[in-house]
Amino acid sequence: METMSEHAGGEPALRQFVATFYASVLADPVLGPVFGAGKPEHVDHLTAFDNEAFGGDDRYTRELGGFQTIIDVHRGLRITEEQRQRFVQLYMAAADTAGLPADAAFREALRSHVEFGTNVAVQNSHARSDDELHPLREVPRWKWNG
Repeated sequence: METMSEHAGGEPALRQFVATFYASVLADPVLGPVFGAGKPEHVDHLTAFDNEAFGGDDRYTRELGGFQTIIDVHRGLRITEEQRQRFVQLYMAAADTAGLPADAAFREALRSHVEFGTNVAVQNSHARSDDELHPLREVPRWKWNG
């Protein structure tokens, strides 16, 4: 079965999608304060994460610190529900703008991926101890019906 990464057009298409999304996040009044001025490596890291989650290579885990880096980055951010929902909204809008496939199976999987991920991020951002962290400790391989 074709992976989500392949269906999306591979890493180059995902990079364009993530770059579009990241630009919208930095300009957004709800999310801008969380991301600040941004980090030059963020597009590369999120592209590698999404590519791995969507069935592409495991460069995020092998070369970029793996899931522990995501836990570390989110700790203490205290992400609000409004910020989580806005992240999802901008993520899905970027899929349209970047021209990712619009078929129902892909978009449903994309939305379930970002909904799940943002809920994990919210939980981890409020964790005061390791026991309060979400139990996920590796990049999830996202399943879809495509």
